[in-house]
Amino acid sequence: MKDPVHLAAIHASAFDASWDAAAIKALLDMPGAELEVEVDSFLLWRRAADEAEIVTLAVRPEARRRGLGGRLLDRTMDRARERGVTRLFLEVAHDNPAALGLYGSRGFEPVGKRPDYYVRPDGSRADALILALNLS
Repeated sequence: MKDPVHLAAIHASAFDASWDAAAIKALLDMPGAELEVEVDSFLLWRRAADEAEIVTLAVRPEARRRGLGGRLLDRTMDRARERGVTRLFLEVAHDNPAALGLYGSRGFEPVGKRPDYYVRPDGSRADALILALNLS
């Protein structure tokens, strides 16, 4: 389902700093944007030439640990390869062990860091790790 309101509700349940429907719609309208959807989850990615970026992977908390994120990620990797993407990037909080485990299980490796990138509800900050996966 590509309804930005529905996607924004999923995103809001998954992240402290979530995007509203207008932000989701703007991302979906970007050149190269693609969407993978499962019940209670979605993955938004965009490609440019032979590179792509996972913009967000959101899974409702009550639906986690059921393989939804892995299926979305695997499908995205397959579609990216089909479209000629050779390298896939993403950013993830350094202190998110579930996400790091998922991405690591698919072969993503750290290639950089953005210090203090994420702002937490209490005002504290967390580094973003930049991960990459060679698809070729």
